[in-house]
Amino acid sequence: MCGIAGIMTRDGSPPAAELLDRLARGLAHRGPDGHGVTVRGGVGLVHTRLAIIDLVTGDQPLLWPLDPGAGEAGGTLALVGNGEIYNYRELKAELAGHAFRTGSDCEPPLPLYLEQGLDGLDRLRGMYALAIHDPRQGGRLVLARDPFGIKPLYYVEGAFGLAFASEPGALIRAGLAGAALDDARILELLQLHFTTGPETVFPAIRRVLPGERLVVTAGQVTARRQSPALPAADARPDPDPGRDMAAAVEAFDRVFEQAIDLHQRSDVPYGLFLSGGIDSAAVLAMMARLNPRPVTAFTAGFADGGVHDERAQARIVADAAGAELIETLVTRADFDRIAPLAAQALDDPTLDYAVLPSFRLAEIARPQVKVVLSGEGGDELFAGYGRYRRAARWRLLGGRPMRRKGDLDGTGLLRPEYEAAAARWRDGMEAAETAAAQAGGSRLRRLQAVDCTDWLPNDLLLKLDRMLMFNGIEGRTPFLDRGVAGFALPLPDRLKMDGRCGKLVLRHWLAQHLPAAAPFAPKRGFTVPVGAWIAADADRLGHLVADEPLIARLARREAVIGLFREAGRQGQRAWGLLMLALWHRIHVAGGAPCGDIAATLAET
Repeated sequence: MCGIAGIMTRDGSPPAAELLDRLARGLAHRGPDGHGVTVRGGVGLVHTRLAIIDLVTGDQPLLWPLDPGAGEAGGTLALVGNGEIYNYRELKAELAGHAFRTGSDCEPPLPLYLEQGLDGLDRLRGMYALAIHDPRQGGRLVLARDPFGIKPLYYVEGAFGLAFASEPGALIRAGLAGAALDDARILELLQLHFTTGPETVFPAIRRVLPGERLVVTAGQVTARRQSPALPAADARPDPDPGRDMAAAVEAFDRVFEQAIDLHQRSDVPYGLFLSGGIDSAAVLAMMARLNPRPVTAFTAGFADGGVHDERAQARIVADAAGAELIETLVTRADFDRIAPLAAQALDDPTLDYAVLPSFRLAEIARPQVKVVLSGEGGDELFAGYGRYRRAARWRLLGGRPMRRKGDLDGTGLLRPEYEAAAARWRDGMEAAETAAAQAGGSRLRRLQAVDCTDWLPNDLLLKLDRMLMFNGIEGRTPFLDRGVAGFALPLPDRLKMDGRCGKLVLRHWLAQHLPAAAPFAPKRGFTVPVGAWIAADADRLGHLVADEPLIARLARREAVIGLFREAGRQGQRAWGLLMLALWHRIHVAGGAPCGDIAATLAET
């Protein structure tokens, strides 16, 4: 787990050492354990390291001889990578004829690429963003991202060539891209709470899409292809249990055990983020089976704000699994302190209020472990969201589309000149829906595909990456393992959900292996009491947010102040505006967290 960056110039001149150094400094928080830089003709590669596997010889960039007989004298491939290749041991065994120099999980992609080109990268099982420099045939740079987009990767093209980085903030701080904003993307963010597709809020900076492989020659993208995360519409589960629930549960047990075993590969201590839900409970149940020692689990709750506190259920589950549970409360004081820090970490913004407990959990986990597993992806793969059941119904029976209304629709909050652009907030979602429809499959399968296209990588996984990496923690998501996805997504709809609930296979499995998780209890949902916290200082915060330059340009001042005065029942909207104001103050206006929200927004 690390930060990566680099430059390929158009004219073949070596990238300036100062530029590479600025990129490294911009990613230092992602790699506190060391850094490496190499310049190879017109290509410079940068790596900052959070050491997880092969603590001694795993420093990057990694080099691989093009001609084993000639060694490095015959030229080398070079790689920088962010993430974990979980099947690295199996790949090394299959590639036993090669002389591996390190114990790094990121070394096998080099001989795979050398032997099979881009196709070799499809054999990787893990989360990753990779850059490989191949000096042959005039030289090319390959950028690759894992199929679910667990690990981030961004790039910018210009007259200088092409630059890439794990975070857009590094490209901006290096002077390779400007901090001007795309208003349409900001309005989409306000309406949807995340942004869709390859474009970011910064017009010059684009995302490498999940599963995408870019080929860059002479500083320009010359080819691209995408390896899908989702099995084909006519694929059958692997292994295929047919339509029998008991057989499906048995097959899932084998698939899940392998996935958790792979995700526990680490040379440093690891633990689990445990909520009161069934996804993290399932991860804990399997970790408890595979670990000889008690699993260290971390959970967060809320003592104020009037929302459901999941700690009691987490205690029951942890006790039943024999886990060591470390609890924390997220209070209004934490909200005031953490919100500016979370905004600082989110250079590619999301307005998901779950950043607050995620950041706090990372803080308390850091002294104990360096890796945490979590339950992200369970709802998307096993159809856990209530919106799937609602959208799958006939309209006459109460069915309605997913995300049919933007967060600011009908509020009168925006200035008139922005209302038309804000009304187009669904364009990105409609593109994902069209692609899902063309891919085929059942209606439920298409709904899952839409969420896997944008919501998962650009909200849930982005939040997890930034909150944890800011605190020096690696987050792992075993539900997004290739084997689990190959089993779960092609399951017949009747094994995923019925009229009452989703995730049927997962619930039946938990009923057998950790019944204390109460897998068939009604879903309570996850809520952070941001409305109550904002309401406690609504007048001051409302005026500060309304006067923040970006908010002042987009929204009517009195409407913003009025919204904050009603934060107790308009909490999500008030939070979205507050987080965007903090984000703009830090990432565009050049501010910095100043201890609490009000001080950060008032900074001049």
